[in-house]
Amino acid sequence: MINILRREVIYFWYYFSIQLEQIFGYWVLGMLIGSFVSVFIKDHIHNLFRSLGSKKSGAFGTIIASALGIASPLCMYGTIPIAASFSKSGMADDWLASFMMSSILLNPQLIIYSAALGRTALIVRIATCFLGGIAAGVLIRIFYRGRSFLNFDGFEEPKSRDTDPNLFLRFLKNLLRNVKATALYFLLGIVLSALFQRYVPKEAMTALFGGNEAFGVFMAATMGVPLYMCGGGTIPLLQTWLYDGMSMGSVVSFMLTGPATKITNLGALKIVLGIKRFLLYLLFVMLFSFVAGIIVNIIV
Repeated sequence: MINILRREVIYFWYYFSIQLEQIFGYWVLGMLIGSFVSVFIKDHIHNLFRSLGSKKSGAFGTIIASALGIASPLCMYGTIPIAASFSKSGMADDWLASFMMSSILLNPQLIIYSAALGRTALIVRIATCFLGGIAAGVLIRIFYRGRSFLNFDGFEEPKSRDTDPNLFLRFLKNLLRNVKATALYFLLGIVLSALFQRYVPKEAMTALFGGNEAFGVFMAATMGVPLYMCGGGTIPLLQTWLYDGMSMGSVVSFMLTGPATKITNLGALKIVLGIKRFLLYLLFVMLFSFVAGIIVNIIV
């Protein structure tokens, strides 16, 4: 019995150490870039978006808004108060929806993490998240023209915690908060990845998520709802699943539904949307992730 346990520990450590070696550098680089953007560039991004509100760009504004949402490093609880201030300054709901949707799906730090999955996965993730933000804004522009979709009553713009007069200390404090917020999920993701590699046959992953089958994409989109932890925590899992035969379309569906239905994001969005529009949001997320996954499988 002891020999069996010892053997399993050795196998586990083997998979764990390989995964850690492959992912660790991306995690560190992602935190460094994420903190840099948050401390030195975030306000410029938000001020640029605010200044665009006075311009009459029409539906084209959703493209700009989606791009700036991806560039913003804030989580959803940080994005909503910022979006509330944009709304008070007269920003249209379709622009705000594009900004918020893409901000939920992707940020600079998560872009770096996703590079560990390979160039194709990185490009596809950026493209689908960008298009997801645009689609959200366009749909609101079409179906809610002249009507309010977002309700920001009671939200005030938060005070920044990056206030230390020493720029290096300001960056360092943000980086330490970043490490504290992501380290546990990052390690948990590697542990789960090692367990999958050891105990889940590759054939099972290929049968369930491989090929171009719509069922595999649908299952991946559904799994993204309960299994998504944080961006850094899911990358090791996705890397393992890709190696084991998961199709790129299934990976995309998981990467879309995961952050979009993360419990903290849903709690914040339900306050802003109300129950009816919240259900529409969930329907949009599931349909868009499914269609995106099918299209990616056809193309890639």
